[in-house]
Amino acid sequence: MSDKNYEVATLGGGCFWCTEAVFQEVKGILKVVSGYTGGNAPGRPTYREVCSGLTGHAEVVQITYDPGILSYYDLLVIFMTTHDPTTMNRQGADVGTQYRSVIYYHNAEQQGTAEKVIEELADSFDGPIVTEVSPLATFYEAEEYHQDYYKNNSSQGYCSFVITPKLQKLRKQHLDKLKTTT
Repeated sequence: MSDKNYEVATLGGGCFWCTEAVFQEVKGILKVVSGYTGGNAPGRPTYREVCSGLTGHAEVVQITYDPGILSYYDLLVIFMTTHDPTTMNRQGADVGTQYRSVIYYHNAEQQGTAEKVIEELADSFDGPIVTEVSPLATFYEAEEYHQDYYKNNSSQGYCSFVITPKLQKLRKQHLDKLKTTT
């Protein structure tokens, strides 16, 4: 995969399994990698360390996408409307700073777009948007068993009760942006 015309976005919207599954459905997305960033612990964090909440890292996905097919703006609209950006450090039953809603920008243009999307969507939610907008720190790829989690475990309880409804919401709200229309 030549990355000549591709861009990268890094987003945290709760459990990375959910966010990964959402973006794997979207046209223009070439790769989604689950991982961790935004923390202050030395060295590569493990899932167990991140889940403790002590490292300061967030569960995130790093998305490689084709801006000729999907704009960063549209990518962020999908992100903001497929998780709850109004809950501080939680998504559903997942609670802790590692589950915060966050957009890690890679450059000033991404920062400006993130701030614009949040401002434009503010009236679409019942509460204030608490999504953090921060510069990307070191990104650490999560352990292999976290990659393609929903694809490999879709019948698992968490997947059935949490991720499948997110995908249904995605399909209802963003049908025109999906790889396939099912």
